Amino acid sequence: MNILSNILKKFLIKIIKIYNFFSPFFYKNVCRFTPTCSQYAIKSISKYGPVIGTYKSFIRILKCNPFGNHGNDPVGKKIIK
Repeated sequence: MNILSNILKKFLIKIIKIYNFFSPFFYKNVCRFTPTCSQYAIKSISKYGPVIGTYKSFIRILKCNPFGNHGNDPVGKKIIK
């Protein structure tokens, strides 16, 4: 299972890097957060694995809207409710 997890992790990170390379220039540097959503996804997948990392990245992307937050949102930040 660990080998499959590592393969999936590398595959997802490669997909994100390909997306960053081919994304139009007017989409670059317009992210509301630091780190950008792509950087966050790569760090999250690297730290938490492919399943939880992808889930956390998806939640982060959902926050990226006019009514959402902005600013510094590091990977692994504890949420206090």
